[in-house]
Amino acid sequence: MRALVEMLTRLGLLRCQRGATAVEYGLIIAMVVLAMIAALNNVANKTTRMWNNVAEEVTKH
Repeated sequence: MRALVEMLTRLGLLRCQRGATAVEYGLIIAMVVLAMIAALNNVANKTTRMWNNVAEEVTKH
């Protein structure tokens, strides 16, 4: 059994997947952060427009 594992390891069929998993998690986190930034940017733009509208209405009267 040990010889089979060693042979598969030498052939590259058995490898440690920790590095690949860490990269995948990093990519997932990066996509979540990008989605959060886009959402916050959208909220900020709407809030800015709302306050500008309030300021215009107050100065009209």
